[in-house]
Amino acid sequence: MAHAHTPLPPPPRPAGARLGPGGRQWLARGAAAGRRGERAAVALVSPLTRAGLRDGPVPRAGGGRRWVAKTVVMAALAVARPFCGGPACLGRLLRRPAGGATSGPWGRGWPGARRGAGESEVLRKSLQRGLLLSTGAFFFYEAHKLISGFVEVHASFKVEEVIEQADYLYGSGETEKLYRLLIQHKNSDDAELLWRLARASRDLAQLSSTSAEEKRQLAYEALECAKKALEKNESNFAAHKWYGICLSDVGDFEGIKTKIGNAIVIKEHFQRAIELNPKDATTIHLIGIWCYSFAEMPWYQRKIAATLFATPPTSTFQEALRYFHMAEEADPNFYSKNLLFLGKTYLKLNNKKMALLWLSKAKEYPAHTEEDKQVQKEALELLNSI
Repeated sequence: MAHAHTPLPPPPRPAGARLGPGGRQWLARGAAAGRRGERAAVALVSPLTRAGLRDGPVPRAGGGRRWVAKTVVMAALAVARPFCGGPACLGRLLRRPAGGATSGPWGRGWPGARRGAGESEVLRKSLQRGLLLSTGAFFFYEAHKLISGFVEVHASFKVEEVIEQADYLYGSGETEKLYRLLIQHKNSDDAELLWRLARASRDLAQLSSTSAEEKRQLAYEALECAKKALEKNESNFAAHKWYGICLSDVGDFEGIKTKIGNAIVIKEHFQRAIELNPKDATTIHLIGIWCYSFAEMPWYQRKIAATLFATPPTSTFQEALRYFHMAEEADPNFYSKNLLFLGKTYLKLNNKKMALLWLSKAKEYPAHTEEDKQVQKEALELLNSI
């Protein structure tokens, strides 16, 4: 890909300014190095722009890929530009202006000119080497910063692309493909990727085609990913939500005592998620599920709860119903299971008319996932039983 670049015009040379042969030779070398740096900068970005960086999703920090590629080029050119303008650009460092001012190492007014020829030559060469090394060190330092920054930007592009693909697959109900995509990033430090992997692991465990041993393995894997997401970003509401969900799932494999013992922790994470994002209907629904579970808890489980807590957690169907309606108000028709539990809760409260309404909605909900199909089946069974 061609990159047009017009060098800046060299600044005017002050009247009477002169450079010695050594100065002109050094500046010529600097100009050549600068031009090589400019070509290297363009070569650095050209393959990436050809690979598709020019046009793509907008990164989180704002701007498009075209902007980033252009920024990398311009930053590299900014490093190389002082050399690219030729001797006139750097000549200001070494010129001797008219009138005998002592601004350049080869001017008559410079103190070295009053010394012997040998001393002047040694001092001139020392200054030349020092300035050359300083300039070279600066150039390579800036180039290192440029490349490091570009690697970070490119990494953020990759995360953004994976998240976009993951959200598309999740919305399409492609559970297995979603898991295969995200499991490649299980060692990521990005909380957004990690909680999505926790969700994908759990969703895969819920499939009827998943074996019992795989369900167990996936449940613990999901919990570990959610825990890591929380460690990376405690302010991520989705990480709190999925940590609570996965912690509850693990209780199914560790017994009722563990499940009840984790109940308070689970609710605390759901409440924290709502604090961080009050509009998230799914988390509100989950607190409704928590209330529903304790409202219908059988006597033997209540006895276990009494041994674990000084004041065992309790709830009512009315409280559960309130949360289910709150979730529906936040995002109408967002989740088939919320419709199902509205119907089930009204049945517990002996309100058959409202139960029929919500169970019918659950049965007619479009089945995008296997969970939706299970909801349809349960809703139909309940409708037939009324």
